[in-house]
Amino acid sequence: MPHLTSTDIAGRIEDLYGVPLADLETHAQDQPPGMLSALLGMHDDLAIAERSINVHRDHLARLVHPERQIGRHEVSHLLDGSRRLAEAVAVRDVQAKSVAAVLQSLARVPAPTPSPPIPSPPLPAPPLSARTAARNR
Repeated sequence: MPHLTSTDIAGRIEDLYGVPLADLETHAQDQPPGMLSALLGMHDDLAIAERSINVHRDHLARLVHPERQIGRHEVSHLLDGSRRLAEAVAVRDVQAKSVAAVLQSLARVPAPTPSPPIPSPPLPAPPLSARTAARNR
């Protein structure tokens, strides 16, 4: 399964509900918890994990800048930053996999199409009156 970003997930949620994400978030605030609020929460968690990855990656890039000396003190920061980055990537991967699996199990229900009118059954023939039945005997 390819890696899905929060932007990809947002697009899939919008496709599923047929409404922009911002409108869905506004709508979900007034609703009891359900699938929509769960999907929006999963999307938010994924976006937070992606931001965390960016923060830790940028921090590591500053620590290993070519013009910067790496001494004993910096090594512990490098190791800590690497650990935090690995954790953020793991969280992002789990979040992306979970929300993608949920979205894959859901499908947009097509709008109901008007069905052709059902023909009414033919009316039963009126009962023969007693006189008509007597004449036919």
